Amino acid sequence: MPIGIFGFQSLWSPLFMLVLAFISVLFFLITVKWRKDFKESEPLTKRQAGLFVTAILVLYAVKGSPVDLLGHIMFSYHMVQMAVLYLVVPPLLIKAIPWWVWKVVIELPVIKNVFRLFTKPLVALIFFNGMFSFYHIPLIFDYIKMSETLHGLYTFILFIFAIFMWWPLVNEMPNRKQLAGIRKVGYIFANGILLTPACALIIFASTPLYATYSDAGSWLKAMELCVPVTTLQGLNLSGPELFSNMPVVEDQQLGGIIMKIIQEIVYGYILAIVFFEWYRKEQRDEETITQEALARHQSNLIK
Repeated sequence: MPIGIFGFQSLWSPLFMLVLAFISVLFFLITVKWRKDFKESEPLTKRQAGLFVTAILVLYAVKGSPVDLLGHIMFSYHMVQMAVLYLVVPPLLIKAIPWWVWKVVIELPVIKNVFRLFTKPLVALIFFNGMFSFYHIPLIFDYIKMSETLHGLYTFILFIFAIFMWWPLVNEMPNRKQLAGIRKVGYIFANGILLTPACALIIFASTPLYATYSDAGSWLKAMELCVPVTTLQGLNLSGPELFSNMPVVEDQQLGGIIMKIIQEIVYGYILAIVFFEWYRKEQRDEETITQEALARHQSNLIK
């Protein structure tokens, strides 16, 4: 059965589109037109503008396009959402938003101490991965998906903790050190390890874990998160099997595999960047040492 039966609003989330458009306009007003109103500021670079637009488009793709609807029908699409939303969008936003905008936000009295605490590497690791794993405990998952308020609140808080988790790796704030060298590598590996148990639970389960993807009543209730109740009441739906030929367990296992693969790709990319940064630094240090040695040698010859 085609998902078009749920209507334009459910497929394309026009309200979310308008919210993201408003945020985009506000971003460019702040970073371009109102930039001089800040005590410290720098011109917005093309790279930052490009990263921000990319982040907004990716965010809409996973939360506003038909992918969001499919994420409530098939668990594999849900995991694509989770992986992109928490492993791709946050680092893009951290890099895209200029450091002087971040500075104003994170130095607000209410936010300053909270931000300082939760961006400490060990705290960020434990809280993000703990919240992600906790969310995918079957009883917790089904309970949250039954409530629009709980679902929206939990996913938003998890997104904030994803920003905390990525901050020590990719922030570009002056005088706020990123993790360096081997610590970055260890941090990335620790993230991969801590997320593995949740993925393994899903991949190796031989029975359906989540009622919101296997039980018709629970599934219909969870569908209210993205489809108006009036639309659902006008449709004669028996369950998610109407929209997919894939058995529930196989879809569930595929979701766990997808999450792990996307995680490995993202972390592998970050590791590659860390390696090349280290290599370039070593090359610069060698050149500096060589130049200093030559300068001392020439100075001794002159004497």
